[in-house]
Amino acid sequence: MEFQEILYEVGDRVATITLNRPERMNAFTVRMCHELIAALDRADEDDEVRSVIVTGAGKAFCAGADLGSGGGTFDGSQAGSTRTVDTHRDEGGLVALRIYEMKKPVIGAINGAAVGVGITMTLPMDLRIAAAGAKIGFVFARRGIVPEAASSWFLPRLVGISQAAEWAYTGRIFHAEEAHAAGLVSRVVEPIEVVATAREIAREIAENTSAVSIALTRKLLWTMLGASSPMEAHRVDSKCIFWMGKSPDAYEGVRSFLEKRPPRFTMKPSADMPPFYPWRKAEEF
Repeated sequence: MEFQEILYEVGDRVATITLNRPERMNAFTVRMCHELIAALDRADEDDEVRSVIVTGAGKAFCAGADLGSGGGTFDGSQAGSTRTVDTHRDEGGLVALRIYEMKKPVIGAINGAAVGVGITMTLPMDLRIAAAGAKIGFVFARRGIVPEAASSWFLPRLVGISQAAEWAYTGRIFHAEEAHAAGLVSRVVEPIEVVATAREIAREIAENTSAVSIALTRKLLWTMLGASSPMEAHRVDSKCIFWMGKSPDAYEGVRSFLEKRPPRFTMKPSADMPPFYPWRKAEEF
């Protein structure tokens, strides 16, 4: 797919996706949705990519949906549309679900304002690094709509139901420092340091960990948020530790530690995932 609204580059085993509509504060469009999904597909299929960073061009991360079309921006039933209330799929949700299914860690480098879908799309990312003073808002009720991108599932799990409700019910804008205090972002740094901080974390993952171990760990952490009991986690943990315990990467991990040298892991997510992965299949709509 030819990218027009994002940039995609790979370096040091890290894929960087940049929302690239700075003249519109990187406002989200249907095209951006499909470009993001294509870029995420590309990163997930590339064994040379160990982590993904998502950031924005210019001073904003993403100011939310592009409202340039006026009051009908969110009206999916306009003339010419074949969508119905039962078939509509919100584009923010498509991006969020694709991130959720990734085998690679995804780091949000929130370099500036992140409002509406600009913040909900980051919720299934594994880490969020925010620029000091960046404005954040779940503003949906102030626009006469509701939170999307599956954020009603993700947000309470990240910050708790009470904090999620306050932000969603008031729709108010708040700053990165409040987001950090509530656990929505893991670090707040100076704007010039946001991407560099994300890359430092990504490089640490790339240089020191097994790609297959990370893919399994990521799936364990996310899927067990919805487990009915710790027994479900124990069953899958046991399968994963048995599978990886006899793998070349486990042997290499122990040997490199004993020999006091960097590990040379060889297993690839494209070819070496266990036969029971994924243990929860993606649901059909």
